[in-house]
Amino acid sequence: MSSFGQDLIAAMEEAAAHAQGKSKVARIHTIDAPDVRALREELGLSQQAFASAYHIPLATLKGWEQGRRQPDATASAYLAVIARLPQQARDVLLPA
Repeated sequence: MSSFGQDLIAAMEEAAAHAQGKSKVARIHTIDAPDVRALREELGLSQQAFASAYHIPLATLKGWEQGRRQPDATASAYLAVIARLPQQARDVLLPA
């Protein structure tokens, strides 16, 4: 059996043990959720303007700001880019 096959079987056994409450191997991944409202307000943008400028669906932005949803890892990384390089992020999204 290949190394990949052995790794896959081991991973499935760990997942099954975890699901049955028998494992202490499972890892917990946390994401530092950015304060989206503070970021938007720091940039002086309305919800509509922020969503439009950075191509984020308005409903998604509102969900983040109201605490109904949290940005996933990819969205959190994107928001970190916006926080550090707001104009560059906006410029990249402009039509060519």
